[in-house]
Formats: sequence, structure tokens, C-alpha cells
Amino acid sequence: MVKKIQKKSIAIQEKIKVDSLEDAINKVKELSNSKQRKFIESVDIAVNLGIDPKQSDQAVKGSILLPNGSGKKIKVIVLTGNDDQQKIALESGAIMAGLEDIVAKIEGGFLDFDCCIASPDVMPKISKIAKKLGPRGLMPSPKNGTVSNDIKKAVQEAIKGKADFKNDKGGTVHCLVGKVNFENQQLIENINVVVKAIKDAKPENAKGKYIKAFFINTTMGPSVEVSSETI
Repeated sequence: MVKKIQKKSIAIQEKIKVDSLEDAINKVKELSNSKQRKFIESVDIAVNLGIDPKQSDQAVKGSILLPNGSGKKIKVIVLTGNDDQQKIALESGAIMAGLEDIVAKIEGGFLDFDCCIASPDVMPKISKIAKKLGPRGLMPSPKNGTVSNDIKKAVQEAIKGKADFKNDKGGTVHCLVGKVNFENQQLIENINVVVKAIKDAKPENAKGKYIKAFFINTTMGPSVEVSSETI
């Protein structure tokens, strides 16, 4: 019995490695289809970087618009006290737009949304909900385009599929790049855009090889490693 468990454990730990991005996409699709999930899995990438995550000046983060969208239905709320901007927000696809009423709802525990956009003038007024939004990555920030006077553009980009990325404590960047039912070329285009953004965000004092390892996986599937030399 112990031997069987050990063999099974070894099989699970076996790494799946391919030479090209397209081979990796085909593999994760094959693995996903073999399990016949009751939902359409997301496709994510994990990029292990040659940075020292303990150093604040080596943080790698950014925001990029995926050319083919993320495939995920994004719920956007907009915080603004301007009636015209509230109307534009709702017309652009936001599920909710306002200020005091929404802030009160969030203080009460409302967090059923994926993106929060705010006009610059209300930022001092929403600082009291930073503890609610911050830990979930929902606090509006100029760095990722969620603090803006161009409410229409900000909402439309968020809905289409703006991908945010940030390295974790291990120096790895994780990012959603689409759904498993996307065409291969759509996933490749999305991945290439994210990889370029990660490369462009390379810290000046990062030493040695920058992209050390590259993986792709579906929501519940195993990771498939792609030769970093081809990325």
C-alpha cells in the first residue's frame, strides 16, 4: 500500500516540460479536456524572475490590456460624486456608480465586484475603506489606471480585460491570460503582451538571468513548464 502511494506521489510530482508556448497551450487544453470540468477553466501563467523580492526597488508590477480580453466577466464599480461621470460609468458597463452610498455598502461588507475605479477628487474620501479594499487588491490606484477622470475609458478597459501583475514573496509573477476555450493564437497574443510588459518592468539593478522559469496552467490543472529560452 505504501509503495502504491509513493508511486502515485512520484507520478504527481513529475514535471511536464515542453519546448514551445504552443505545445504548452495544447498540453493544458488536453489535460483540461480529459477531466471534463463543469466550467470553463481560466488559463494563467507563472513567471519566476531573477529578482530579490525582499528589495523594494526590485518589485515587478504593472497593468496591461489583454488584446483578446480575459474571458472573465468583470464586475466594475465606480466611485465618483459627479452625476455626469456616474451616468457615463453606468452607460460604459459599470454595475454601480456613486460615492457615499457605495462607500457605506463597502464598510458594511459589500465586496461583490472585481474592479473599483475612482475619480481623483474622491480619493481622500474613500481612504476609510482602504483596509477593506487593499488586502483584496481592489483599492483604486493611478498606477494601474483605476484612478482616472476618463471614467469611460477606465471602465471599458477593465471590462475588456486589463490584467494586473505583481511579483509575490518568491519572486514569481502570476497573471490571468484567458480561458481554456480561447483559440491558441488568442492565448499566445495575450501571453506575449503580458511577457513584454514584465520584461519592460525589469528593475535596473536585477542581476543575472531575468526570466528563470515559465509555467502555464489552467484553474485546476497541473503546471506545464515552457523552456524559458523560447519566451
